[in-house]
Amino acid sequence: MLRTPWRFLAVSFLATPTWAGEAAPAPVSFRNDVLPILSGNGCNAGSCHAKQGGQNGFQLTIFGFDPAADYREITRNARGRRIFPAAPEQSLLLLKASKQVDHEGGERIKAGSHDYKILADWIRQGAPMEIPGEPSLASISVKPERGLYRKGQQQPIQVTAHFSDGSQRVVTEHCEFQAPLQTFVDVSEEGLLQVGDTPGDGVVIVRYLDRVAVARVAVPPDRTLPQTAYANLPVRNEIDRLSWKRFRELGILPSQPCSDAEFLRRASLDTTGRLPSPERARAFLADASPDKRARLIEELLTEPNWADHWATKWRDITVGNTQRIGVKPVYLLDHWIRRKFQENTPYDQFARELLTAQGNTHRDGPVALFRDQRDPEMLSAYVSRIFLGVRLDCAKCHHHPSERWGQDDYYQMAAFFSSLKSKGQGISAPISGEPEDWWFEPGGKTTHPVTGAVMKPKPPGGEELPIPNGVDPRSVLVDWMTRPDNPYFAKATVNRIWCEFFGRGIVHPVDDFRESNPATNDELLSWLAQDFAAHGFDFKHVMRRILRSALYQTSSLPNDTNLADNTNFSRSLRRRLPAEVMLDAVCDVTGVRDAFDGLPLDSRAVRTWNNKLPSVFLDTFGRPDSSADCPCERVLNPTMTQTLHLLNSETLVNKLAQSDSLAGQLAASQTPTPALIEELYLRAFSRLPNPEESAIAAKIFPASGDRRKATEDLAWALLNSAEFVFNH
Repeated sequence: MLRTPWRFLAVSFLATPTWAGEAAPAPVSFRNDVLPILSGNGCNAGSCHAKQGGQNGFQLTIFGFDPAADYREITRNARGRRIFPAAPEQSLLLLKASKQVDHEGGERIKAGSHDYKILADWIRQGAPMEIPGEPSLASISVKPERGLYRKGQQQPIQVTAHFSDGSQRVVTEHCEFQAPLQTFVDVSEEGLLQVGDTPGDGVVIVRYLDRVAVARVAVPPDRTLPQTAYANLPVRNEIDRLSWKRFRELGILPSQPCSDAEFLRRASLDTTGRLPSPERARAFLADASPDKRARLIEELLTEPNWADHWATKWRDITVGNTQRIGVKPVYLLDHWIRRKFQENTPYDQFARELLTAQGNTHRDGPVALFRDQRDPEMLSAYVSRIFLGVRLDCAKCHHHPSERWGQDDYYQMAAFFSSLKSKGQGISAPISGEPEDWWFEPGGKTTHPVTGAVMKPKPPGGEELPIPNGVDPRSVLVDWMTRPDNPYFAKATVNRIWCEFFGRGIVHPVDDFRESNPATNDELLSWLAQDFAAHGFDFKHVMRRILRSALYQTSSLPNDTNLADNTNFSRSLRRRLPAEVMLDAVCDVTGVRDAFDGLPLDSRAVRTWNNKLPSVFLDTFGRPDSSADCPCERVLNPTMTQTLHLLNSETLVNKLAQSDSLAGQLAASQTPTPALIEELYLRAFSRLPNPEESAIAAKIFPASGDRRKATEDLAWALLNSAEFVFNH
């Protein structure tokens, strides 16, 4: 009972004895020397002492994100029994790690090893928390950072830590390595990179303490392509030049250009969310002028349906659940978003009006955002994710497992919203009917939940932003966000737009920008962002660039070089139509529209203003869960339920069977059977049937049979085809 206080005192006062002529060991830092050893040997991994509740009474913070807490746990908790400065080798910390005393985790550090000696020296020196004037860890770098490798090649990775005083240290042995796509590359615990046998791209994630870096790995196909193979590829803008450059590195070629019919249907669905009319399809296919695609693009960008289509996409990530925040706030916010798209409001202005809004939830649409994301912490995660593409969510409680974001970043971002005040009923689920007022009032503050420190407003990846007296911090944040050189805002936006046209983002998922999730084409993403900012954050300008590029106009059919490529956009990826677009397409082919509560008759599905409006079809085809909180990202993967719904839907059969349906009108008309077949193909596929398809379809129409039933059957078959369900 008398030893524990003495050992506790020894932590602070015992020093390492030295003899005449003997050099004193170098001071050992807890932050810079001890924590890396614990991390490198897995002691603070989630499966060991950093799991919930710790292990056998000993708990560390995940990845050492809270050094002060770890220091207390090691030196103070359990009455200081884990270290013994008078006889360091008898410290429980060393005895267990080297398994001289039974340890459930096995031998983590070999007795007598370099790590063992460092820990012993630290304990012998009195186990100091820090060394006066010691530098802090600034960053880490990997070598090689990127490279082209042959199949089966091995390559050691070297990791260097860079400190605030300019010093460097090789820290490879204390790093954690992870290869998310082991098909392309794997990595050992020691950092030995092992290239796989599959061509493509991969990354190795390197973590050292709270810093993360990546090593990029590219594995080209066995057959290299001569430079002449790329010489004749069309270059319509910088998108093509940077894409072909990337393809040369990977040894792949883009697919052939798509047909006019494919381009017409693809561009119409992507840009306006609706199928081209048969009249437009006939005219476009018959047009022999070389600029017809460019003219079509301009027509699509000026169509009224463009605004509704793109407003729906931003509504998903902005508008909340009516049963949570009320019907009227949701309606007003949806109406505001649609108006902004109708006016083609520059996106920097859109963001400013939304994020700095004040007013009443029953009068001012943008204020509904603050009614939904009610507190500074919620707004911190939401704004970072939607407008910066950075997921701070998990940093609320601990350091991000694969990025540099920690609790400081999370609550510094929240500090921009700490001066928001509200008055009114607030949320009263399931129906929040009363209005609420929101406004800025100086004096609010956000405190760190662990340290209690008052957090200064600082955006992720940026410098601390001074807030002048009486100025709304939100406006200062938006000023920073919308600067042309901002590293996130423009990139996150063009990446979202790109994803809608290509089926995946250059960074994917689109709201997960981080070192360990690199862009497939950094140069292309940077150029798109710079071009977007230079042209006033104009959505239509970005879309025009994309639509005109040869890259967007490639076929969905692969060639020998890009058959395995699903990430570099060397061919058009086939994509299932979004729910509202799919329903409108079905209605266009059948000639019968759905009815929606609270909307005029004949309203298109893209006009629906909240996800609670009843529609089995929209729910089946993936509109966001009406009960989920925003942001509501869609899942566009096809499902068996969707296939069965189209095959067996009574609603679809009834649409075709209605007397005023398109099938009924065509069957009752004097239209010859070949022309009737062409009309249905043009409506569904934006193309004419080939001779084989015409012959098969004609067999459904016997000379003395039921023309109405045959027309319905053909329309039903086309609606259930993959060519209709997918955009390609």
